[in-house]
Amino acid sequence: MNWQWTSIDSLSLLSKTEFDTLQPSENATSPFLSYAFLLALEESKSVGKDTGWQANHLVVRDKDQTLIAFLPAYIKSHSYGEYIFDHSWAQAYQQHGLLYYPKLSVCVPFTPVTGPRILLQSAELIEPLISYIANIKDDYLAEHHLSSLHILFSQERVSKQFLTEGFHQRLSVQFNWYNNGFVDFDGYLEAMTARRRRSIRKERKGIVKQATSIKRIVAHNISEHDMAFFYLCYQQTYLKRSGHHGYLSEAFFKQILRSMPEKLLLIIAEQSNDEGLKTPIAGALFFFDENGLYGRYWGALKEVSGLHFEVCYYQGIEFCIEQNITMFNPGTQGEHKILRGFEPTLCYSNHSMQEPAFDDAVADFVNREAPHIEDYKAQTAQLLPFKQGQEDSE
Repeated sequence: MNWQWTSIDSLSLLSKTEFDTLQPSENATSPFLSYAFLLALEESKSVGKDTGWQANHLVVRDKDQTLIAFLPAYIKSHSYGEYIFDHSWAQAYQQHGLLYYPKLSVCVPFTPVTGPRILLQSAELIEPLISYIANIKDDYLAEHHLSSLHILFSQERVSKQFLTEGFHQRLSVQFNWYNNGFVDFDGYLEAMTARRRRSIRKERKGIVKQATSIKRIVAHNISEHDMAFFYLCYQQTYLKRSGHHGYLSEAFFKQILRSMPEKLLLIIAEQSNDEGLKTPIAGALFFFDENGLYGRYWGALKEVSGLHFEVCYYQGIEFCIEQNITMFNPGTQGEHKILRGFEPTLCYSNHSMQEPAFDDAVADFVNREAPHIEDYKAQTAQLLPFKQGQEDSE
């Protein structure tokens, strides 16, 4: 292939018109691999030199300078916000007097959601493009003084193709909900054991008993005031848990409200006082498209028992059923999701290290780790609360 691979340090150097000529490698759209989302990260300064996320997007053109492919990529000076944990690899480098950072990560910052990682002129180009990347990566990494290349949360088929080209595959597990044609939330509960049905209904009734109500606001109905309240919740919760105000700036949330409102679902919890006056106390922001619902950010100003489950899980399930959305990714980690019907699902990443000895070590590590990940997936699947065979009704 007579292609040229270059990098750009800002998405604004590529026009939206040209960007939109490309399509995902797996014919599956994503609200995150969109011009609006990636540009908002940059223009709000949620990524940039001072954050440890320096944009270094990879652009492939042919001899006529026609755009062939785009990969969202960042030069990283740390591993935070990726959710594929490689801190032990960095420590091993340091112990041997080598620098693990900077490294190059192909991913969407702060978004551990499986999805397209490559946009292409034509989906049929995926295999030759991955071969092309494999052929030039060593020279590219050496030229830019990067220790390694990582492709995070790619789709299974793309990850397997990278594996055939020498990029070591690492597995991880998330918990997703799948819509099996449920008519409503009660219909969903009917698929569960009687014990779990009672437990979830009790949780949801408990919210009402605490004088708390929930409202869903979709797309253009989300106001700037709504988003400002959500950001306050987001900020306060990060401050309490992590000692900082969160990875994303207020400017980011304001910009996506302007540039991609049709992809947003905001859920706000309100609590009533003795006079019936409602005060907002918590919020969660979701993204959605025809392929799925993605729960991304949550925050609360007040503790209410069970509120996190209601806002972040049950409301999302109801929305998916109502909108006929087939998959709900509520966010990374969290085994407590299993008993609420979220199924263990494998995620895939690929890694290539510039230092040969460490590349071999990483290959050995992920190969030994994989059976444990697969076993964990199988064991957690046994904990799902769905009925097995015949069960007496309540």
